[in-house]
Amino acid sequence: MSRSGSHSHRVRWWCLIVAVVAVWVQQVEGVWPLPQQLHQSADRDCLSPQRFSFTYGRDSAAQTGCSVLDAAFKRYFSIIFPDFTTLSENVLQYMWSEPQPFVVSVSVKTRGCDGYPDEDSDESYTLSVSEGQAVLRSVSVWGALRGLESLSQLVYQDDYGTYFINKTEIVDFPRFAFRGLLLDTSRHYLPLYAILKTLDAMAYSKLNVFHWHIVDDPSFPYQSRTFPDLSNKGAFHPFTHIYTQSDVIRVIEHARMRGIRVVPEFDSPGHTQSWGKGQPGLLTPCYKGSVPSGSFGPVDPTVDTTYKFMASLLKEVKFVFPDSYVHLGGDEVSFACWQSNPNVRKFMEKMGFGKDFTKLESFYMESIMNMTAALNKTSIVWQDVFDYHERIPQDTVLEIWKGAKYQTELSRMTQAGHRVLLSAPWYINHISYGQDWRNSYAVQPQNFSGTDEQKKLVIGGEVAMWGEYVDATNLSPRLWPRACAAAERLWSNEEKTLNADLAFPRLKEFRCELLRRGIQAEPLFVGHCRHEYDGLHMLLHAVKVSRTL
Repeated sequence: MSRSGSHSHRVRWWCLIVAVVAVWVQQVEGVWPLPQQLHQSADRDCLSPQRFSFTYGRDSAAQTGCSVLDAAFKRYFSIIFPDFTTLSENVLQYMWSEPQPFVVSVSVKTRGCDGYPDEDSDESYTLSVSEGQAVLRSVSVWGALRGLESLSQLVYQDDYGTYFINKTEIVDFPRFAFRGLLLDTSRHYLPLYAILKTLDAMAYSKLNVFHWHIVDDPSFPYQSRTFPDLSNKGAFHPFTHIYTQSDVIRVIEHARMRGIRVVPEFDSPGHTQSWGKGQPGLLTPCYKGSVPSGSFGPVDPTVDTTYKFMASLLKEVKFVFPDSYVHLGGDEVSFACWQSNPNVRKFMEKMGFGKDFTKLESFYMESIMNMTAALNKTSIVWQDVFDYHERIPQDTVLEIWKGAKYQTELSRMTQAGHRVLLSAPWYINHISYGQDWRNSYAVQPQNFSGTDEQKKLVIGGEVAMWGEYVDATNLSPRLWPRACAAAERLWSNEEKTLNADLAFPRLKEFRCELLRRGIQAEPLFVGHCRHEYDGLHMLLHAVKVSRTL
């Protein structure tokens, strides 16, 4: 037998030894979120980090030099083999002397390596794992990213450090195009690393829209080029608690490389107290009787300077944020200050609004939505804007955030022909004792009274993590793995994922995988993760045993 043949035989013998000895090995429980079609067999390959490689298929429109996939190959190698750099080099050389190679071939139909994901991005893919190879095919690089994530979850490791992958066939695509996660960076400033880490975890869960609720009443951390005083005077600190233009670019690029859109929210006319500190004359002066009280309410919708300011700010937003969507807010506007102000009351009378302040808010929101339309941006607004019977441009996306009667709202909005996002049942900043992920998992976004055409207008939903009681110290464990329940609901076939008891083992395994990838995900219930102990000494012992055979 040749030397190379002897080495190859040794590796196959090693894999057989490990398979027999490691009685505690568990095959991968599955992929999270569950693919549309997944078929696995007991046949499996023993993988070597030294002989594992990614390559572009000959027929792939994208080839070496594709920024998104070149980076993804490096990233997923480290994810698939997290212990590769920590294992003894001598041990690896002994174990993996000229082993059988395993090649992952990736082919995409369209290049698109330098663009941004958008609402029409095709995230479908097929993945075929057989002896010595995996073939991943997709229409776009974004679909290839989703397939690489699934591939990474198929690889598992035994207690002796050996990596395996089972023969697998996957056909997969998302159920909903918009699968979002909202972070609130006003109530508590979230450092850049916490946002980037969240984007990583979103990619692991196949969430694809980062809804950045970047400013609100408490602080204005976005550093505007056009209006620098907004953050200079409105942030918690003008130097340490802001997002510079370079910070924003870094977030957008980090997201792009993971197939994630960044949709900013600049919520007005309410939730704007921090805006007024750096933009005098923007907010409405409140009155006590006939004199100003010294406090301020929502944005003043009666003066031209307000609309000039908003037009300039939105032009900057268009320049900074490449996504075609922008969230304009429009929720929770208190009318008390407007009612107290004599100038506002005169304006109401002049416009024929009477004493109906919802008409005044409608006047303001319609003006802002027209501005975004002129900038070729699609507006998202909270449901309040629809509830006030405002004249909403037809392509505006409505987001439902209020309570238990969201099915009724879904029916009304879609009957009016609007596209809708659902977030009401996924406000996971609310926490409770026990496995509250099951509540998120039980949500059925299209379970409302309406036609099939209406139900197609539900384009997705998002998890909301509001920041009153959340900062970098508890963001990750409060988000993960609880957000994963909504991620599967928005990606997977509803009929195949109705049973939370069946999902539990997969989610438990995925939570352990998140921990291994550096995401501080809280436990689902009692138990432990297998990688919590150091199995390296077992690996070294097994190598010694194999040398005596």
